[in-house]
Amino acid sequence: MSKHDELDTRELRAALRDLYDDYAFCLDEGDLESWPDFFTEDSHYRVLSRENHDAGLPLGLIYCMNKNMLKDRVTALRETTMFEPRSLRHFISGVQVRKRRGEEVEAQANFAIMESLSDREPSLNMVGRYLDIWRQTNDGWRLARRDCVYDNYRVRTSLIVPI
Repeated sequence: MSKHDELDTRELRAALRDLYDDYAFCLDEGDLESWPDFFTEDSHYRVLSRENHDAGLPLGLIYCMNKNMLKDRVTALRETTMFEPRSLRHFISGVQVRKRRGEEVEAQANFAIMESLSDREPSLNMVGRYLDIWRQTNDGWRLARRDCVYDNYRVRTSLIVPI
């Protein structure tokens, strides 16, 4: 890798870190209406177990095949779903650029999500990694694909908001 390529990769990695931080802030602040803005129109979004991912099985707990399905999920959360109020905090680390192909970048990052309910101590809700394809668009970098691969042995019934 040349010095120029190394510098480009470091700058890209720093830009991706900022995007991951912005993504976490959006969800932590409960701004679900802005969440789909992180994605391309033809995006894919899945939440799946490590076992399914490692076995090449596509079945996930959540599977949205485009940006409109993400918007529908937000509408369902806001208008039809009843759940106990909670606060979430996303901790994202280990951002890595895996490959760059033209206008797309394959990246990954680790995540841990803490959940706080009004009457309980905070608890670890989910831990895993994002496996992403970011695409450069006229609006900046957007997620063309996000697989949220969780390591949890079991998933709590409170998987209601985006990961």
